[in-house]
Amino acid sequence: MAEPSAPAGPEIHAELKPAPPVPELAPAELHATAASDPAELKRAAEGDRDAELLGQSRAIDAIRLAIGIDAPGYNLYVSGLRTRVERDSVLSIVAERAATMPTPGDWVYVNNFRNPESPTAIYLRAGQGRDLAQRMNALVVFIVEQLPKAFRREDFDRERAALRDKYNQRAQELFRQIESRARERGFAIQGGPGGQVIFLPLVDGKPPESPEELQKAMAAKSDAEREALGRAQAELQDEFGTLIGRQQELMRDLVDDIRAIERAFAARLITPAAEELKRHFNNPGVTRYVDQVADHMLSHLDRFREAASVPAPGGAEPASLAAATPEDGVRWFEYQVNVMVDNSTTQGAPVVSEDAPTYRNLFGTIERWIDPLGRSGTNFTRIIGGSFLKSHGGFLVLDLEDAAVEPGVWKTLKRSLKSGRMTLETLEPFPFFAMSGLKPEPIEVHTKLVVLGGPYLYNLLYFYDSEFSDLFKVKAEMRPAIDAGADAALHYAGHVGALARRENLPPFSGTALSKIVEFGMRQAGDRTRVLAMLEPIDDLARESAYFARGDRAGEVSAAHVERALAERVLRLNHIEEEIRRMIARGTLIVQVTGSAIGQINGLAVIDVGGYAFGRPSRVTATVALGQAGLINIEREARLSGSTHDKGLMILAGFLRARFGQSHPIAMSASICFEQSYSGIDGDSASSTELYALLSALAGVPIRQDLAVTGSVDQRGNVQAIGGVNEKIEGFFRVCKAMGLTGTQGVMIPRSNLENLMLESETVAAVERGQFHIYAVDTIDSGIELLTGVRAGFVDEPGTINYAVDQRLRKMAEALRAAPERETRIVHETESAAPPSKPPAPPVPPR
Repeated sequence: MAEPSAPAGPEIHAELKPAPPVPELAPAELHATAASDPAELKRAAEGDRDAELLGQSRAIDAIRLAIGIDAPGYNLYVSGLRTRVERDSVLSIVAERAATMPTPGDWVYVNNFRNPESPTAIYLRAGQGRDLAQRMNALVVFIVEQLPKAFRREDFDRERAALRDKYNQRAQELFRQIESRARERGFAIQGGPGGQVIFLPLVDGKPPESPEELQKAMAAKSDAEREALGRAQAELQDEFGTLIGRQQELMRDLVDDIRAIERAFAARLITPAAEELKRHFNNPGVTRYVDQVADHMLSHLDRFREAASVPAPGGAEPASLAAATPEDGVRWFEYQVNVMVDNSTTQGAPVVSEDAPTYRNLFGTIERWIDPLGRSGTNFTRIIGGSFLKSHGGFLVLDLEDAAVEPGVWKTLKRSLKSGRMTLETLEPFPFFAMSGLKPEPIEVHTKLVVLGGPYLYNLLYFYDSEFSDLFKVKAEMRPAIDAGADAALHYAGHVGALARRENLPPFSGTALSKIVEFGMRQAGDRTRVLAMLEPIDDLARESAYFARGDRAGEVSAAHVERALAERVLRLNHIEEEIRRMIARGTLIVQVTGSAIGQINGLAVIDVGGYAFGRPSRVTATVALGQAGLINIEREARLSGSTHDKGLMILAGFLRARFGQSHPIAMSASICFEQSYSGIDGDSASSTELYALLSALAGVPIRQDLAVTGSVDQRGNVQAIGGVNEKIEGFFRVCKAMGLTGTQGVMIPRSNLENLMLESETVAAVERGQFHIYAVDTIDSGIELLTGVRAGFVDEPGTINYAVDQRLRKMAEALRAAPERETRIVHETESAAPPSKPPAPPVPPR
């Protein structure tokens, strides 16, 4: 047993007044049961009560509000969903609303014949996108089949032959004119060996029969005559060049006239078909597009001359129409229709759930191809739509926590929601290496977003993204816990029964269902409430069913549920067992018997990931003469968190309020968590530290068979803390490992009574009188239980408060008499600025 560093004098302890007995908690107060009896739970499990989220009427109303208002910004943020079943419940609400909404139309991209780099978007009625694609394909097939036949018809050949005869006559007339001019000048026209035209002088009015005859005739002429013939020959050559130019013009005119005839004949096929398309769809966008198609076809009739790409019989699509790149030999890709949104089979508005919200999946992309030479290319048929576009006129459901970390998603999502237009482009993470591509026409998109996420992400976006609140005006927050009434218990049973049927698990007995409901109450941290989000319940049901099958049992019993819970502990409590072993062997010093001055057992909760357990720690306090006040050793060692520091400051405020009204508090006291080498935070040990300090000041020993938890305020009220069940059970297991004496127990704040849901082993020990649990409201009632001495008042001899006040008074007098005895603490570095002195509340009334 530890001794006080400076025990109070005998006159202070001359007549200590015993404290009144403190009643302990009854076993019935340590654990609550399900609100419905096992028989009712069994009947509920066999029925169908799993149709809706448990206790989420507010969230459901918020969902219905958001999806029911058709206005910008009324997108929905759903916070707190965890399981697929819960997500499906939200989807069912959205789908119910979508079924009553009108079916939106289709979106297609078509070739922009005037600017192929900017494909045109066309909005059509539902189902018309696929219809337009099929009819355009049929049009091309029809033209490919019928146009060559039209060009082989007799009337077309007759007109073309007549046109050629006309131009041949005009060409011959031109030749006769040049021939007459040549004869007038004494020349004859003769073709050369290379196809050229030669003007030869006439000999005796006739063309020379041989070169020798021509040479002899030219030799007989004078120089003047030969020079005149040369000039005349040159002039004739120039005139012949002009003639050749006029003949070429005639040929071009001939070609133009032939093409005009071809265009006229082709128009007899193309124009009626195009007009039929325009009448069928009665859509301005389709009308403009079909006019461009008809004009393009009539301007490129040479592509239709050959019928090699005629489709196979039976209406099968020709291979050339199915391909997408001209580099692959496709001749007709310009006339394809790229259907981006097809609502031909949609009833009501679409509901698209995007499980992988990447940029490509949400907003689509523009694919490219690489030819054998390594060149990149693309066209409008390579545009691929995403979920955001496909949900046009309806709802898009996605997990925002997944989407927010995807490159480019959040920025593009906001831009599209603000503008109501989606610009389809390829995500280029590295702009330096980006390749130029298409710039499709933006599409008007009217999509309502339903995003799922946690409360942390919502707060982060709300406070740090100024546009978030304007884009997501409705938040549906799932409550983590609800009142543990009969309806909640029956819903639990119905949910577990539905899970068993859905996953082919054995049926659950009524007592097993009761245990599962009690588990939900414990997980909620409040015996009057249960978990509303049922993922942990599903996991426990599956694990319990596993052990039932291992036992070849016909149904899951309460024993199987308890085994599943015990197995969870065994899988994760290795560290807890090591700590208990070290305490039992004395490596970690924790006293669970006897009493000591200035020493107490505090309780903390350690979370090792999926499992939390209580660990007792030895808290000690020492007091000396001085003016340093309270010294938090953890803080000086930089192992203390801000909340723990605040608890120590509140403790100092309590001392000033109660004992510093008539004399200064002249002391230097240090408080420490012994054998603690990691960080400490939280104020749940502030009452524990105060008990140790009061014990050290009063010189009254504290029971070591009790462990203590609870925070304290400046007026001495003990306040609720977290993890109360884990703390109680953790100390019980340590006591069990070291040997139960029948006096051991835990002291908790009375305000934590509603949180008690202890495991059966601890409750059984309380029933047998081997372990005890006490609830206190104030520091005074707590110190009475710990010391067995009445707390009393500062002016009431024989009480704890009187002993503390007398000790502090004597220390103040001693410091005034011998100031050189003052104890000072000098720090090499200040870890934090000294806290400001809190206002001292009045002394509690007598």
